[in-house]
Amino acid sequence: MLSVEIDNDSGFCFGVVTAIESAERELKETDTLYCLGDIVHNNLEVERLRSQGLRTIEHKDLADLKGKKVLLRAHGEPPSTYLTAKENQITIVDATCPVVLRLQRRIHKCYEETRSKQTQLVIYGKKGHAEVNGLVGQTDGTAIVIEKIEDLDRLDFNRDIILFSQTTKSLDGFREIVEEIERRRSEHTRFDYYDTICRQVANRLPHIKGFASRHDWVYFVAGKKSSNGRVLFEECLKANPHTFFISEAKEINTPLPVGIERVGVCGATSTPKWLMEEVAGRIREINTVPAAGL
Repeated sequence: MLSVEIDNDSGFCFGVVTAIESAERELKETDTLYCLGDIVHNNLEVERLRSQGLRTIEHKDLADLKGKKVLLRAHGEPPSTYLTAKENQITIVDATCPVVLRLQRRIHKCYEETRSKQTQLVIYGKKGHAEVNGLVGQTDGTAIVIEKIEDLDRLDFNRDIILFSQTTKSLDGFREIVEEIERRRSEHTRFDYYDTICRQVANRLPHIKGFASRHDWVYFVAGKKSSNGRVLFEECLKANPHTFFISEAKEINTPLPVGIERVGVCGATSTPKWLMEEVAGRIREINTVPAAGL
């Protein structure tokens, strides 16, 4: 008999939940609310909120929204965004994740304390990611973003280094970066590193691997733009080669192979629970065996 289980620990993290609740609260009071960038990296959830009046904008649009209300999503923003908003009398609804906000303040404080010493501030993160852009903005654009070991060639190992991490990166990747810097730096230099990875996100890695391994077949549900989704999907795939990345229920259009009994449905920190429930429903629907004689 087919069993379909939704991973209870998948879905929105605290920061995303707070941002969406902020948007829904504001939309009860107004017909239109602007959001700087997609509120979450999931097209279906963005469309759901759009139907309620949430309009996604880009940074270049800010100057044309004088006197309007703009929501800042959980990823956070650089100081320049707040300055532009102030210059244009824009009311900010700040839904920056508290974990990200603390990291921004920490990096800014570190920058102020070390800027005269030519210390290299390094951020382990994805170049161009909204959170990383906000973090780099705390250093007047001077922080060096490192995505992988090869990027370390950009550092001067004869100068002091301080390392931070984007909140959603993997712990293993961060440790590899730390070990390589330790190996390559000159003895007379100072190297400090701070593990600033969100544990709510990081702890999902071992959990989701266990979840995937307990099932015969797994559907991992996430938006194609979700970097966190890609990381978690790869971990699922390592644990269970019968793991498949989908973004919505309608992508499932063929019955499961014969012999599959336990199916798991899980997702990223940007995947809404309602979407995983839709996927589970689609699995049951397409794999229902008609009664004899019908």
